[in-house]
Amino acid sequence: MAEQPRTPMAEQPRTPNAGRPPVDATHPVLVTVAPLLDKIGARLVPSETSSPEDVPLVWEGATLACVRLPGTDAESESGIARLLSEVATEFGVPLAELPRAEKQRAVRLLEERGAFSYRKSAETVAEALGVTRFTVYNYLNRTRA
Repeated sequence: MAEQPRTPMAEQPRTPNAGRPPVDATHPVLVTVAPLLDKIGARLVPSETSSPEDVPLVWEGATLACVRLPGTDAESESGIARLLSEVATEFGVPLAELPRAEKQRAVRLLEERGAFSYRKSAETVAEALGVTRFTVYNYLNRTRA
């Protein structure tokens, strides 16, 4: 079989399992948006596996990838779990074992990282801290004051 000349990535058809990554994460557009996606908890998905809720990233007429925003229950749970785990690692102990002042600081860190943009996040954070949802809202109010 004769080898066909290679065409630029933007012109290549996007087919899964074609011997290359489904998303060219080295494309300048995708490199540029990567920090934003990390910050908001979104991720890139190949256009072939995208859903109607995903946002296509189109450059020069070609869909490079799609952005899957956090929002489904499974993704929200994993996003908030990741943030809780990161904060617990920073403190070096499970969040429920922290004294009150440190729990307030943990809530402040979680808010700065966007944890409270997730659905039912106050309940999830309260459970991790071993406090009530009302207490989490009080901590948030102190942070915002």
